[in-house]
Amino acid sequence: MKLKDSPAAKIGASIAIATGLYGISFGALSAASGMTFWQTMVLSLLLFSGGSQFAFIGVVAAGGTGVAAMSASALLGIRNGVYGMQLNALLRPTGWRRFAAAHVTIDESTATATGQSDPDEQKRGFWVAGVGVLILWNIMTALGAVLGDALGDPKQWGLDGAAVAAFLGLLWPRIKAFQPAAIAVVCAVVTLLVVPIVPPGVPILVAALVAALIGWFRRDTAPDHAPGHIGDGLEPDVDPYRHPDHQHEDTTSAGEKA
Repeated sequence: MKLKDSPAAKIGASIAIATGLYGISFGALSAASGMTFWQTMVLSLLLFSGGSQFAFIGVVAAGGTGVAAMSASALLGIRNGVYGMQLNALLRPTGWRRFAAAHVTIDESTATATGQSDPDEQKRGFWVAGVGVLILWNIMTALGAVLGDALGDPKQWGLDGAAVAAFLGLLWPRIKAFQPAAIAVVCAVVTLLVVPIVPPGVPILVAALVAALIGWFRRDTAPDHAPGHIGDGLEPDVDPYRHPDHQHEDTTSAGEKA
């Protein structure tokens, strides 16, 4: 199948365009926080994780320490490591592609890949979304950094909320059951409560601690028939460890039984 005819590639391209466009908000906010153009671009090119980037400059802009900024950024970046384990088993990249895949493993490329059932479509969606976002995000980041002074206060354009809205748009459809939704709400409430009383960058760390504690106390609550909390709304759309040949065998067996 040609790339232009691939449904997954079309989805990946549309996500890349939408995500890349709000890279301008990062560039503008980074400039407003006191970062230079080159500092902004290095952060965007090397870190390349929207949530982590916004967390870093958000803490810096609020007067937080470098340690707090790096801690908040690293905490949000942990999710990319979790994505990487799933996608490594799902896509099985080899050679230099392993390093390239690791760099473009983000919310958008992960969502596009895991939303497909065909192995080839998973790869097309992942690469189109990942590389597309990488290119457009950095172009728009540069534009935002250059136009930062001309734009004035980024908040008057709503740029400070663009990344949050996009992240929630990706996250919310994946919360498919009451329990994960309840955990998200509890963590959000805790964050709001501690914002006025702790230094910038610390609220997200407190929320993560709360989520970890909830996970710890519920670790033995899964019934024997549902190992790993299957069915609680946190499982991936596609089982990355299930080989395509096995899926075909199951489909054939089901047809024969019918």
